[in-house]
Amino acid sequence: MLRLGLLCVLLTLSGVLGTELTFELPSSRKQCYYEELEKGVKFDIDFQVIAGGNYDVDCFVTDPQGNVLYNENKRQYDSFSHTTAMEGVYKVCFSNDFSTFTNKVVYLDFRFGEEKPLLGVIDKNTALTQLESSCVAIHEVLKVVADSQTWYRLREAQDRTKAEYLLERVTFWSIGETVLLFVIGIGQVMLLKSFFGEKKSSLMAST
Repeated sequence: MLRLGLLCVLLTLSGVLGTELTFELPSSRKQCYYEELEKGVKFDIDFQVIAGGNYDVDCFVTDPQGNVLYNENKRQYDSFSHTTAMEGVYKVCFSNDFSTFTNKVVYLDFRFGEEKPLLGVIDKNTALTQLESSCVAIHEVLKVVADSQTWYRLREAQDRTKAEYLLERVTFWSIGETVLLFVIGIGQVMLLKSFFGEKKSSLMAST
């Protein structure tokens, strides 16, 4: 059990590095994320707008010399992969300049580095081949589960935002209809009273 636990710890340490965050992007503003990378490192970027307006945002990525590696406008979600050609600070920016009043909530997943072979950290002369295979299979399944959980969490957040927005509109519409019904009811009562008042005045005049 101790050797199996050590094996699983070593497998856990062999993953790629990265950052996963969710942030609010104000209207008419731009926010950037910076990462210092070495030459020849592959990085992957996944982003998605989960709340705000039409769920779109501008995104661009630049290298240390300011060269644009990726530039897309008004995207709801997208992915980008690149292998660095030089060492330095790489910049990922999100812009909401085209939106005057609406803030956006953006999810960003920035990963870099190559995942090492899981079995490369284990001595091949040991008798744990079956345990190694089991841990590798578990590791691959857990990666799929983690990705699925992230996807479902984003969809849940986006659907919840849409539901709250729809609830707000329905509430305002219901309040407006209620006020309109009261106004129409009061207007009809006043109109009927004016009819009876005119008839009473005409009767008094004729007598």
